[in-house]
Amino acid sequence: MDFSLTDEHKMIQQAARDFAQNELLPGVIERDENQTFPTEQVKKMGELGFMGMMVDPKYGGSGLDTISYVIAMEEISKIDASASVAMSVNNSLVCWGLQTFGTEEQKQEWLPKLASGEIHGAFCLSEPEAGSDATSQKTTAIDMGDYYLVNGTKNWITNGGTASFYIVIAQTDIDKKSRGINALIMTKDMPGFAIGPKEQKMGIRGSDTHSLLFTDVKVPKTNRIGEDGFGFKFAMKTLAGGRIGIAAQALGIASGAYELALKYSKERKAFGTEICNHQAIAFKLADMATELEAAELLTLQAAWKCDQGRMTDSDAAMAKVFASEALARITDQSLQIFGGMGLMNSIPIERFWRDARVERIWDGTSEIQRHIISRAMLREYGA
Repeated sequence: MDFSLTDEHKMIQQAARDFAQNELLPGVIERDENQTFPTEQVKKMGELGFMGMMVDPKYGGSGLDTISYVIAMEEISKIDASASVAMSVNNSLVCWGLQTFGTEEQKQEWLPKLASGEIHGAFCLSEPEAGSDATSQKTTAIDMGDYYLVNGTKNWITNGGTASFYIVIAQTDIDKKSRGINALIMTKDMPGFAIGPKEQKMGIRGSDTHSLLFTDVKVPKTNRIGEDGFGFKFAMKTLAGGRIGIAAQALGIASGAYELALKYSKERKAFGTEICNHQAIAFKLADMATELEAAELLTLQAAWKCDQGRMTDSDAAMAKVFASEALARITDQSLQIFGGMGLMNSIPIERFWRDARVERIWDGTSEIQRHIISRAMLREYGA
């Protein structure tokens, strides 16, 4: 079994690393402090092909594999998770979902703009009363013949204020429960579509997170993705792939924290020697390195299986839950190695620590990932 990266993968890794260092690192602290969306940086990511990495070249995408996407996400996330989450949503949830399940007309109209970075998209599933329980959609899309009349609220939507393209999950027939849900393409210029205030968040503060409010929004039937009632299945299949992106983001933040802690441990002296020579610190670094290696292998395996058409929901869930929980431990121990210096915003560790917390919540909480894994495991034994 060959675990080495191809020359193409190494080239993509270097390109992403160079972009992160040259374009994202300058101003990253200020963008976090001011909660500023990295507008120009996201546009440049689109120009370099990072916003539509897996989109077919005939729709203006890069046509790369999922492993390439994971590698690029890791490098971008090492420097700026607010930029990488915009990249993740656009690639994993918006472009992938549209390319896989959209009509040819929908793909031709939207994918070239999304893949090039001319515009970026948002995936709208969560609601005030429908987070983990995604079947409890209160947003309605009433069938009015040749259009749907959409009413409701979506919460915590990444890219909510800056996106131009929205995939909205809404209930059309409540009696059919999950089989009565649809996925609709919406744009913010539709009458009745309103964007709430930007959320004030603990971490990933440069990300553009908003509530969306719909009041009698008319959405043409031609904007529906898939057959009538396919919306819930669409959301679950799309989220499964999205979890690879979140695992890659967690891996990137963790790698960034570990690399800083390792470097600092070789420079900081205490009790007459560099602190890396003390067993208490050396063992922390050993544990961090081991968890990083395991998280990377799980994430790359899920990406490889996705490219082979063999990925299961539990493959993505395992990668996501392990990488996100390893991230929590690694950022915490990295901050511990820095001591009081780690609490200062002039050093990225405190930002990494804050950014890490959401990884165990969005795109399915750790509890939901364990539910997916255990259900698949028990199904094998007929339970």
